[in-house]
Formats: sequence, structure tokens, C-alpha cells
Amino acid sequence: MSKTVSIIGSGFSALSASCYLAKAGHKVSIYEKNGTVGGRARQLVKDGFTFDIGPSWYWMPDIFEKFFNDFGKSTSDYYQLDKLSPAYKIFFSDEVITIGDHMDQICEEFERIETGSSKPLRKFISQAQENYDIAINKVVLKPGLSPFELVTKETVTRVDRFFKTISSEVRKNFKNPKLVSTLEFPVLFLGAKPNQTPSFYSFMNFADFGLGTWHPKGGMYEIIKAMKALAESLGVTINTDCNVGKINVENGKASNIVVNGETIVSDLVLSGADYHHSETLLDKKYRQYSESYWEKRTFAPSSLLFYVGFDKKIKEIEHHNLFFDTNFETHAENIYDDPQWPENPLFYVNFPSVTDESMAPDGCETGFFLIPIAPGLEDTRELREQYFDIIINRFENLTNQKVQNNILFKESFCVNDFVSEYNSYKGNAYGMANTLMQTAFLRPKLKSKKVESLYFTGQLTVPGPGVPPSLISGKLVAELINKNEK
Repeated sequence: MSKTVSIIGSGFSALSASCYLAKAGHKVSIYEKNGTVGGRARQLVKDGFTFDIGPSWYWMPDIFEKFFNDFGKSTSDYYQLDKLSPAYKIFFSDEVITIGDHMDQICEEFERIETGSSKPLRKFISQAQENYDIAINKVVLKPGLSPFELVTKETVTRVDRFFKTISSEVRKNFKNPKLVSTLEFPVLFLGAKPNQTPSFYSFMNFADFGLGTWHPKGGMYEIIKAMKALAESLGVTINTDCNVGKINVENGKASNIVVNGETIVSDLVLSGADYHHSETLLDKKYRQYSESYWEKRTFAPSSLLFYVGFDKKIKEIEHHNLFFDTNFETHAENIYDDPQWPENPLFYVNFPSVTDESMAPDGCETGFFLIPIAPGLEDTRELREQYFDIIINRFENLTNQKVQNNILFKESFCVNDFVSEYNSYKGNAYGMANTLMQTAFLRPKLKSKKVESLYFTGQLTVPGPGVPPSLISGKLVAELINKNEK
């Protein structure tokens, strides 16, 4: 039976869910608090420079393709996708590791750093590919309702991979600290320390080395534009500048939402906004999770971000660049164990204009700088400037060039902005970490346990953080709604 559905937010998961629900015949309306769709994946365009405000890595191209295939479409119907070669560079204090676009190149680079390391690397990635096939085709497609969802013939024979950690598996096979850091890095996309992430999640290493790193021409926001176009073609109504202030409950059922002071009645409500914030829109008796529950969760990092326009081309860099010239473990401790501003932060720099001329004016460079930090930290303009000085000086030293006098403008985004723009709990950037005790059925539920016809989607519920999981989350909640709401 067709239902009217009110969706809060317009990020990847909300747009994904809207498409599946509309395809199933429901009348779907999206309400987005900001002026443009996309949630954390919005875009900044300034003086001819184009920046992705949020996600900047395009991994797991198969997930994007499957999403559009579900509607008889392909990614190529909406945007041009290019494989990056090389995928990225990692800058250490004394040398640079370049990750190529296929395994043979990567193995050569590993051998250059540590003789004999290519053999265990191929074995590790082969196992990671097995985990990827199981994860993508079995585990992540479950709605997180029961522990038995994890019990398949494939997972039962690999149960040890849920109790060992990525860190232990990597360090068992690789001794060189640079190679260890290279293999532990993809786990940061899952929002937890490598020594707290199950080794099963090595499937991220296959996503990295096996499937490669891609770029949609024009930036990641092209995916949002594509999903918006698809949703509207399916009949979804998208409303921007529409702040949802309340979810009202009548007779135990979500009956309406209050948008800019106006009451909008619908058969069911789905929130793609921050899960914690979504529950604060309910009267307290209808909330599933207490403040102490959220306080005890392990959250993925927040970020200090800078969007910088340079008036010249930058040398010695690639599209994606990781700066691991300081201690990886110490920075991780500053995020997870003893939350504080890191003294010597690792950082990431994205120069999309290196491979995509449309992202910057001729002869210029678009630079996106990111420092992962603990959520909930003090965020002041002085701290932001202090940390920009730290990383831009290190950037100049490691790439052997001066760039500070070539900065045309600089915009920043940090904890306070994640809170004000996205209602993000403690200003987290990536949702809730995928630790063992926060995996699958142990994550906040897609369906409210206290309110009928109220659902949730996004990176704080299943499957977890990241853009591809958000697409899947939207599909999972739509399937659950179609099953429950007859």
C-alpha cells in the first residue's frame, strides 16, 4: 500500500532511501535544513574554485554502480568516472610511498621499502578480497535486527576475523613501520583505531588496493546531483531551507513533523539526520537511547578542514596525499584514548585540480586540507589558525616548495560547524566507529523500538560510516519500511 513519507535530511542515505521508497510507490518528501541538498557532502564554489566540503574519496565503485543499476541506470548516465593513477602518495619524514593503480605497481613499491614484502601483501589482499565479497554480498545487506544475521557458512568458518584486529594481522606480516601505516590507514574510514577494528574489516584494504581510487569529474558533489535528479525523476519532492524542529507522536505512532513552524502530516517519518539529534526532536519518553548511551559510544573523528585557493600549480603532489611524517599511534591516542588537540597531527591534502581541470581556474590549484581530531574538542578561530600554520609549514618542507604567498583565500570548517550545519553529535564528521561492539546488530536500530512508523538511516546506524555504506543504509531502511508498513 502506498504511504506518504517525510524524510528528514538529504545526505547520501536519505537520498538513497527516497529513491527506493519512491520506486516502491510511496509519496516521498524530503526536508533539508540547509539551502542545498547533500548533507555533509555539500559543495563550496568560490572565485572559480570548486571544493567538496565533505567526502573526497571515491572507493568501492561497484556499490555506486549497483545503486544506479537498481533503477535501470548507470553512473555513466550522470557523471564521468576516472580511475586515479597513481591512487595517492604518502609522505613520511624521509621518503614518499606512491600507491599505484594496480597490484603489480603496489607490490613493486612494497618491495622497494621492504624486500620480500610483496608475497605476504598478495596473500593479505587475497584474504581481504574474500572478506569484501562476504561483507558486501552478505553482511552489510542485513538490517541489523539480530545477531544471527552475522551467521552464514562464510562467516562461521572465519569467526576469528571478528576477534582478531586489523593491527595484529598487519603487524604479524609486515615489520616496516611505513608499510604498517600504509595498510592500517584505510581503517580510518571506519572511524576506529586499527587495534580496535576487527580484522574482517581488512576488506577496506581490498577496496583500496584491489578496486582502486576513483574521481567523478566535477567532484563528489556530482554524485549528489545525480541522486537528486534520480529521486526527482521518481517523483520525490525535495524541500530545502526546511528545518525540522519536532517529531510528534500520537497513539504511539509518528504522526507529523514540524517544519519551520508548520505541521506536516505523513504516514511515516524517516530521519537521515544525525541519529542523536533526531531523537532530541522527540519528547523524552519516546527516545530509545539515553545521553549516557551516546556518551559511552566510540565515535569516529571530527575534522579540522581548510579549503584553500592557490594562484599557481603545486608541485610534487598527487590528487590525494597523506602526510604521515609524525607518529600515527600518538595521533590516534589523541583522538580515541585521551581526546585533545594533537601536538603533531597527521593530515591529508586533496588537490582535485591535479587530475580535473574543471575544479580550479587555469594555472591555479584547489586544495582541501584535513586534520582528523577527536569530536567534542574546543574549537576557536585561534586554534584553527594555529593548526593551519603547523600543517602548511610541514607541507612546504616535505614537498620542497613555498606556497603560503600563493594563497588567494582560505575557508575553514571544524567541530562548531559540524554541530551548527549538520546537528552532528559532538561535531563528529564520520558517525559511529565500527568497533566489534558497534558492528551490525549492535548499532542503533533502523526502526524505533518506542515509536511506530519512525525510522532512521545514515552512518550512526547500519552498516556504518562512509559513503558506500550510506547508500546501502538507505536501501536497507527502505526494504524494512516496505516489509513493515503494509
